[in-house]
Amino acid sequence: METIAALGMGLGLAAACGLRVFVPLLIVGLATKLGLMSPGQGFEWVASWPALLALTTASLLEVCAYYVPWLDHALDTVATPAAAIAGALMTASQLGIAAPGAGLLEHAAKLVGGGLAGGGLAGMIQVSTVGVRGLSTMTTAGLGNAIVATVENIGAIVLSVLAIIVPALIGLAIAVVCLLLVRRWLRRRQARLSVG
Repeated sequence: METIAALGMGLGLAAACGLRVFVPLLIVGLATKLGLMSPGQGFEWVASWPALLALTTASLLEVCAYYVPWLDHALDTVATPAAAIAGALMTASQLGIAAPGAGLLEHAAKLVGGGLAGGGLAGMIQVSTVGVRGLSTMTTAGLGNAIVATVENIGAIVLSVLAIIVPALIGLAIAVVCLLLVRRWLRRRQARLSVG
């Protein structure tokens, strides 16, 4: 059950990284500093004062930058790979190292598997937000991008907090949404193949 909760927390935080790269890291740092959670071995640095100062500054800059019409698109170019890296980091940090006495393969499976799942999820969410922002720019001449940015900011905060408070529930919800998306994609693909 502990591994399921850790995976749920990691995937919830990774999903939040897909919306904003630095906000989930800041929330994890603050939650760790307040004793509400403990990150995996080797990730304790996130609660240090220098890290909290840097993450607060980066979060504020990131959140504000998405309200500047041309800067939001430029930021997406950098944020897409950064979100995947942050998502992989968040998931791997929650899974941590396997139990003492576990083999190297078990350690590697936890870290690599968690990292791939978290990075993939964060990257997938970030790419979808780029699409939404592009659609908003085309249909509203960029005027609707502030609404998109606000929804993403709130989503990153809420997902991060919920991932820490109810990790198994968030993990389950993310798994269900991912399965539904894959199912939808498979149906569309099958429909295209049957038409063509």
